[in-house]
Amino acid sequence: MPDTSTAAIPPVSLRLQQDDPDRFARGLGVSFERFGFAIIADHGIPGALIERAWADTKALFDLPVDEKRRYQMPDIAGARGYTPFGVEIAKGAAATDLKEFWQVGREGGSDEGLPNVWPDGLPGFRATFTALFAEFEGVGAALLSGIARHLGLAPDWFRPAIAGGNSTLRLLHYPPVSTDAPGVRAGAHEDIDLVTLLLGAEEAGLQLRDRDGRWLAIRPPQGTLVVNVGDMLQRLTNHVLPSTTHRVVNPPAERRGVSRYSMPFFLHPRPDFLIETLRGCVSATNPDRYPEPITERAYLSRRLEEIGLRKAP
Repeated sequence: MPDTSTAAIPPVSLRLQQDDPDRFARGLGVSFERFGFAIIADHGIPGALIERAWADTKALFDLPVDEKRRYQMPDIAGARGYTPFGVEIAKGAAATDLKEFWQVGREGGSDEGLPNVWPDGLPGFRATFTALFAEFEGVGAALLSGIARHLGLAPDWFRPAIAGGNSTLRLLHYPPVSTDAPGVRAGAHEDIDLVTLLLGAEEAGLQLRDRDGRWLAIRPPQGTLVVNVGDMLQRLTNHVLPSTTHRVVNPPAERRGVSRYSMPFFLHPRPDFLIETLRGCVSATNPDRYPEPITERAYLSRRLEEIGLRKAP
């Protein structure tokens, strides 16, 4: 079903986090409860760094396929380095997504001990994405502080949960699409993490599924971040904050010959963090859907199997 309108998501300025934290938390929480998505203005990630990141991303994906495949790491489910076109598939989809990607983790390794993979011949690539990872992490921490405040928790409630966490920065390339291509650029799915922070949504294609089943286009103002709730936060909050189904549809005929790039940052807690329903999110009208807690590590492993990046044991 094509989208029939644009999602009316009002931007929330991150500057409010310091100036009026309660107002910021309210705006963020209301947007998440209504859409599972929010648009963040004034995020503070330096424009020059973002421009370098786009240039380095395009240079990376312009490399020959055989060169990119040197950095493929199937044994770790694509958690670092290169994942080729046509590998990842949305849960329950009939065709793989029309994309290739590269993943960067915490420099020096996460709690899982996974080192980063860096391409040869692209000077500055490592410095660019190490810096961008840190910027995303800082913005993500600020957003989680607002979420905590909205949920009636201490503003720093998430801080120990994400310290040394299992977050990843993904560089995405959706190549030009042929008229007879099976599937779509990214099939309907929900993200696995706490929250996802996205650069690159200005190029048309990203849609969310609203409560009534309609697909709504997300068209953020230039220079903003699109942020969405992931399944871990949905589970933690007992669906008070919903992880909304979304997709990236193929472009119209006049844009089919144009590549699409985006950079999502998947904000995860530590692998040993126990995802256990928050008591404040349980009530007579919203009973606990998840009486059995699960660690981030176990939950992530299960979901990676479902989307084809990790083989079941």
